Amino acid sequence: MSIHVLGIRHHGPGSARNVKAFLEQSRPDVILVEGPPEGDELLRWAAHSELKPPVAILAYRPDKPQRAVFYPFAEFSPEWQAIQYGGKQNVPVRFMDLPLSHRFALDKDDDKKETEKKEDDGISSAAFSNAEASTAEYRDPLKYLAVAAGFDDGERWWEYMFEQRMDHQGTFEAVHEAMRALRSDLPEKNELVEKLREAHMRKMIRQAEKDGFVNIAVICGAWHAPALTDMPKAKDDADLLKGLAKVKVETTWIPWTYNRLTFASGYGAGINSPGWYSHLWHHPFDNGVQWMAKVAQVFRNHEMDTSVAHIIEAVRLAEALSSLRGVSKSGLAELNEATLAVLCNGDEILLELIREALIVSDTIGAVPAEIPKPPLLQDVERSQKKLRLPAEAGNKDLLLDLREELHLERSIFLHRLQLLGVTWGHLAHVRGKGTFKEQWQLRWEPEYSILIIEKGSWGNTLEEAVTHYVAHEAQEATSLAQVCDLLAKVIPSDLPEAAENLINAINNLAAATGDVMQLLEVLPALVSVSRYGNVRQTDETMLLGIVNSMIARICVSLPPACVAVDDDAAQKIAEHLYQLSESIALLNQAEQRQEWHETLQVICDNVHTAPLVAGYSTRLLADAKVMEGNVLADRFHFALTFAGNPSVAASWMEGFLKGSGTILLLDERLWTLVNEWVRGIREEDFIALLPLLRRTFSQFSHAERRKIGEKAKRPGSGHVMASATSDDQIDHERGVASLPVVMQLLGLKNKPTPPTADNIV
Repeated sequence: MSIHVLGIRHHGPGSARNVKAFLEQSRPDVILVEGPPEGDELLRWAAHSELKPPVAILAYRPDKPQRAVFYPFAEFSPEWQAIQYGGKQNVPVRFMDLPLSHRFALDKDDDKKETEKKEDDGISSAAFSNAEASTAEYRDPLKYLAVAAGFDDGERWWEYMFEQRMDHQGTFEAVHEAMRALRSDLPEKNELVEKLREAHMRKMIRQAEKDGFVNIAVICGAWHAPALTDMPKAKDDADLLKGLAKVKVETTWIPWTYNRLTFASGYGAGINSPGWYSHLWHHPFDNGVQWMAKVAQVFRNHEMDTSVAHIIEAVRLAEALSSLRGVSKSGLAELNEATLAVLCNGDEILLELIREALIVSDTIGAVPAEIPKPPLLQDVERSQKKLRLPAEAGNKDLLLDLREELHLERSIFLHRLQLLGVTWGHLAHVRGKGTFKEQWQLRWEPEYSILIIEKGSWGNTLEEAVTHYVAHEAQEATSLAQVCDLLAKVIPSDLPEAAENLINAINNLAAATGDVMQLLEVLPALVSVSRYGNVRQTDETMLLGIVNSMIARICVSLPPACVAVDDDAAQKIAEHLYQLSESIALLNQAEQRQEWHETLQVICDNVHTAPLVAGYSTRLLADAKVMEGNVLADRFHFALTFAGNPSVAASWMEGFLKGSGTILLLDERLWTLVNEWVRGIREEDFIALLPLLRRTFSQFSHAERRKIGEKAKRPGSGHVMASATSDDQIDHERGVASLPVVMQLLGLKNKPTPPTADNIV
């Protein structure tokens, strides 16, 4: 009987190559792999043609789906190669780690919502998470060996010594001895879970022996290798594992991404460069030429000229760096430095393109549709297939035309996922496209599978789950704004039942609230939602009724709310006035418009209204052509002249000019009034008002400020150059005499009836 313990580095292509070669040579009759025993039933799917790594085993508690753990596999993962070998050779493969039914039960913080990561008990630059070891020694145990060999970190040392090594002879023995030395010299870890895991691994090895297997291959993280060869008594392990609590656990396969294999993603057993490791797996004998060809292609895709000469020089530079550093083959560090010097001209931003496209890569795996999954996850995947929206790791832009049925269904699907917290798609603003266009940016993350499973308690289909979840959120909402925000998300999700319930809730809350500011905050969103009736075939009649009722309440309650408020509150009210004016213009109802203009008139007529609000109300009336000409000039003159306090006049002018100074350039009378007012301010008052005036004019565009400055510097600025002429001053007889000449200048051939002074006045 022989037991072969193969200590590996998780997701190491060299380790995967060595494991594959060893298995083909030793031909074991059973293979034990570090992993959750609950995943044994999933191993039969590993040979399926549609299961393409990177993939992960997702294990979760069905009663609390947020308590979950991922076990990822890439094509270059040693465990994956062992599983593939077992499937092709009909060799039994078993997972041997501590069952997750015990691991989840040991976790006392059940209410804390987080996603656990697989422990890194292989070899990496962060070999153990903080939960596994509290000392720095365990976070990078290989640093001692790396420093002794002349390297600055354990990751690079391991890559040069093992991942790029072609000959597997003696590799596992060397790793075993190195780990034995480290475990003996470093302080013993006092970690219960770690001891339980290794005890269960030994238990599974003994079980394989009892089952009659005589040639056993054990694939485990390198750190555990000595603990699985120097076995204590079986009774000691049994006593340690006795009486462990259990919970129910379910498992399935889900797609994974290279990005989620990195340390940066928070994955404890992560690697720095999964894309590079994939290249090493597929091109083990590459001296840098094939890698540099890929680099050049990335630059060319970004319209950057990269010649063959660039590639040759970069490869030569990488080889020279390898020679200087005493290594036999160019690694990623040398290739990156050569790329930076030759192809990027020292610009590290360009090197970031290579990192995203090649070093990390946006590769995503795939799983067969028939793999057992929770009902809601199955329904989402069916919709993805039906709508031709595959889950992709990279960013993908999607422009939807809601007038097309397929695009409308895609939009509804993405909006429903957003309501569940699955932000696969992010909606971007589309300028000039109308309400029938939507711009989405899609990026799939593996964690979305967990979120979907977690929301499965609300229903077995996406529509059912979202409807029930929205009802729950509406009950939990404590303000009118929260319910309105929820409705704004529900309308484009095509959920009539949920929308009707929310509209009724909004109507009740709006009728009960006496805070006009709260009504002002939520009304623009409701008006915007009502527009969807044009492209989504939704019934907006009930919603418009609520909107009309809220506008009526606002028009009654708003004028008193504008009295005796401070500057910050006045600024906020002015913003609400602008948004409400835009909303009323969008509704395009004459009666509402008239009612709103009357409300603005009341606000600006009240001498106790905050001056900034009064000024802005006047501006809105001027923009609507309700107040213009002499009436507007008189109002402007009154505000600047009879305010008494210059700061009040300045605040009124700030409100009137809020957002645009073009009106000053176009209306000579207003310009003269402002100019005269500024000239009449006393020096001490002017210094005090200067910050307010600068704030007012700083809101204008650069072109407006330039034109105002040029106009102010012109001679005679501020004086009205023309005045109205009364009818008594017109000489009608002389005007009649000039008409034939005017007609000739205009090129009118037919002679008109000669006018007289009697028929032109």
